[in-house]
Amino acid sequence: MSSQPEPKALRPVARQSLSDAVFAQLRDQIVAGHMAPGEALPSERVLCDELGVARGAVREALRRLEQARLISVRHGGASRVLDFRRSAGMDLLVDLALSGEAGLAPQVVRGIIEMRSGLAPDVARLAALRGDGEAAARLREIVAEMRDASVPLSRLQVLSQEFWTVLVEASGNLAYQLAFNTLREVYSRAFELLRPILADELRATADYAALADAVEHGRESDAAAHARALVLRGELGINRALEDLS
Repeated sequence: MSSQPEPKALRPVARQSLSDAVFAQLRDQIVAGHMAPGEALPSERVLCDELGVARGAVREALRRLEQARLISVRHGGASRVLDFRRSAGMDLLVDLALSGEAGLAPQVVRGIIEMRSGLAPDVARLAALRGDGEAAARLREIVAEMRDASVPLSRLQVLSQEFWTVLVEASGNLAYQLAFNTLREVYSRAFELLRPILADELRATADYAALADAVEHGRESDAAAHARALVLRGELGINRALEDLS
């Protein structure tokens, strides 16, 4: 017989950003499995008593949980926990990626990096296929600045993010663009933390140049291969950092 995780007691929240704090506690309990799918949430009154907050903060937190598709709110009845793996969207990644110890949730971050590594080659292939001349020119400009030996790592990080923004837009794939928006939001939350971890990728200016050239000249397979090699550098750096945390 499978065992359920032991429930964790709710704790009073700090007297600032009350609805945010209530939302975060309930979200974390749901994601950790301390509130199982199908389980009824405590009543608003009980939540107010246990968390030490007013009903308005609880109601706002429940509204956000419903928007995140973590719970199903039944007016006049009990709100119930949903199976977030089946109901939630990518926006949940933004909250989860930085909710673990040392500022990172390793499992979530690893999954995000693996998704990036999977998407990047096809993004590059489509950009080469669709041949956006303005995008190719902008990629050349970015690479030219990146190859200046005096450019600091902090600037390389900004330029790299712009490079991928242009590349994703040049792919002409709306689904990839929306997925990239989520990845970029996670990345921006840990911008300085990730800088030394991704240093090998950020300094691989020859790889950026080769990728930009393949896109400009419509070499789809080359573009995909260069993108794969480039993001692999970052994936290896992230994996090393996660191993150090474990």
